[in-house]
Amino acid sequence: MEKRLMSGNEAIARGAYEAGVKFCSAYPGTPSTEIFENLPQYKDVLHCEWAPNEKVATEAAYGAAMAGVRSLCAMKHVGLNVAADPLFTASYDGLNGGMVLVSADDPSMHSSQNEQDNRHYAIAAKIACLEPSDSQECKDFMKYAFEISEKFDMPVMLRTTTRVSHSKSIVELGERTEAEVKPYKRDADRFVSTPAHACKHHPQVEANLKALEKYACDCPLNRMEIKGSKVGVVTASISYQYAKEIFPEDTSFLKLGLTNPLPIELIREFASKVDKLYVVEELDGIMEEQIKAAGIACTGKDLVSNMFELNPERLREEIFGEKPETVDPGVEAVGRPPALCPGCPHRGFFYTMSKIKDAVICGDIGCYTLGCAAPLNAMDSCVCMGAGFSAAAGMAKAFEETGQKKHVFGVLGDSTFFHSGMTGAAEIIYNDADVIPVVLDNSITAMTGQQDNPGTGFNLEGDIASKIKIEDVLKAIGFKNVIIVDPQDLDAMKKAAEDAMNSTEKTAIITRRPCAMLKRIDHHFGKCVVDRDVCIGCKKCLSVGCPAVMIRDGKSMIDTSLCVGCTVCAQVCPVKAIRREDQ
Repeated sequence: MEKRLMSGNEAIARGAYEAGVKFCSAYPGTPSTEIFENLPQYKDVLHCEWAPNEKVATEAAYGAAMAGVRSLCAMKHVGLNVAADPLFTASYDGLNGGMVLVSADDPSMHSSQNEQDNRHYAIAAKIACLEPSDSQECKDFMKYAFEISEKFDMPVMLRTTTRVSHSKSIVELGERTEAEVKPYKRDADRFVSTPAHACKHHPQVEANLKALEKYACDCPLNRMEIKGSKVGVVTASISYQYAKEIFPEDTSFLKLGLTNPLPIELIREFASKVDKLYVVEELDGIMEEQIKAAGIACTGKDLVSNMFELNPERLREEIFGEKPETVDPGVEAVGRPPALCPGCPHRGFFYTMSKIKDAVICGDIGCYTLGCAAPLNAMDSCVCMGAGFSAAAGMAKAFEETGQKKHVFGVLGDSTFFHSGMTGAAEIIYNDADVIPVVLDNSITAMTGQQDNPGTGFNLEGDIASKIKIEDVLKAIGFKNVIIVDPQDLDAMKKAAEDAMNSTEKTAIITRRPCAMLKRIDHHFGKCVVDRDVCIGCKKCLSVGCPAVMIRDGKSMIDTSLCVGCTVCAQVCPVKAIRREDQ
């Protein structure tokens, strides 16, 4: 069999292909994104798509499963907050074809606003949870996940973490096995989720979980590795790899791949074989709590914190008290805070907003969240996808009730507008909130790596798709005045903001310029250069927060290897010392 070096995400995509999946839908979100970026290579035998949001992706995947084919949806951990509604109902109603939901958790919040542990969702939704620990298991567990889904009539969560998703290891490939397409027939008692039907379904859900727990005690996903009788470790996912590295050679392991429901009797048997039992798991002590509740003595979170990503050095220190050796380099590393890219179209908008007195700016999830950072300092809040509009509406009403005069702007990107911003826009109109909604349209889902969305004109498989115009949606919702402006034209951007604030009609703003990283757009402009004889060293150019602009020997200088010629720095220079080479 052919072997390849693959990331966990690549392996999950391959596993879906080999398992005979026919339908795949997702919304991009780190660390899950690359799963779906690796699916179009198999589009001859399956359909893959970007959905407007995770709820839609889950509903579409469930619809495909009801229609009788194997389906896949994927999202980052906070995406499951959006998708929970259909998932909880799907577990009650059951399936026709198999369905797998990939939840990619992000311990240590490398690119997220929290580090929630989505094993809780598997427990609450009463579905199976599988946790691979390397790329080979990522591929292999997909086949098991679909078999479990169909055998126990439930969606299955495949939970990964950032390290599992992005680390690479050798994977032995297999052939695609075409799954049986189950005939569809109307079954209202099963798939129409009325309270009466749900009451009949719940006992079957509980029976399925009991049967699944019995299966978990005797399945290849959960295995004992008996090496000695002194110490035993129950662990799963990437924690297994770390624990194997730090515990002595004679340590025995119970390596769990199916973690919900927990195979309690298998754990009890394993515990009887060792003198001391550890439970090593990342984030919350979910397994430990259940093991202790079953009357099995163990130790875990009294040693290992429930916060942040694990690694071998941290585990060794927390469990054995052995601090890692460190070498003092003798110098302090220079801080490298994240910043908007050179040429980012959002820079002109946030620079303009930073100059507006009494402006309250409710932001959202995206590249533009960096508008909060110095020197722009132009964002008041960022909660979750879509809250840029909705939270702004609530703040505006609060200011109105308390007599505070504020200009409230709700800000989100084009992809986020389609994800969950349209309902916030409806909230502003319906409840007459004094908010100016702003859609930062850079023609792509930029933060997660340049994925298409309903406003770009292309789909995941690379085909031309219907392009939904944001301005048409805003007008249909009820905004009488929609101002479209190039945010890198600072005079025009300032006028757009002033016109919106002074308008007597409901007004929205769309800032429209493609992302500077968008490959299908020609960004070949001349670089900006500084006439150092004219430069007075006022440092006004630094206020735009562009990484290409710096001060050397008291005067401005531009790194031409970074500059894309957007001219925002030139527009703020009071003495016109900056120009573009081709102008």
